[in-house]
Amino acid sequence: MSLTREKNGEILVVSTAGQINSANAAELEKSLLAWVEEGEHKWVLDMSGVEYISSAGLRVVLLLAKRLKQNGGHLVLCGLQSHVHEVFDISGFLSILDVADTRQAALSRHA
Repeated sequence: MSLTREKNGEILVVSTAGQINSANAAELEKSLLAWVEEGEHKWVLDMSGVEYISSAGLRVVLLLAKRLKQNGGHLVLCGLQSHVHEVFDISGFLSILDVADTRQAALSRHA
């Protein structure tokens, strides 16, 4: 799994690639929550490079969304590949998370 971040105005855009599973979920959680603690409140999580996500990965995404909400922030996911989108759908997460098709659409939700 790889993780990159960039700023787009006030919005932190984090891109993930590879697999998010029990072997790397704790490391991902630590990185993401550290950026929340640094004061980043407007997030786009670009998952277009994610090929697989396990339940441990889903938990990290949900934890991030909850922590941002507690801090007055907002998370928008984007770029879910069809099989990853299906995992979010089956888990019921699509009804509780903000998901956009493209990065541009996700950025516009913070405007």
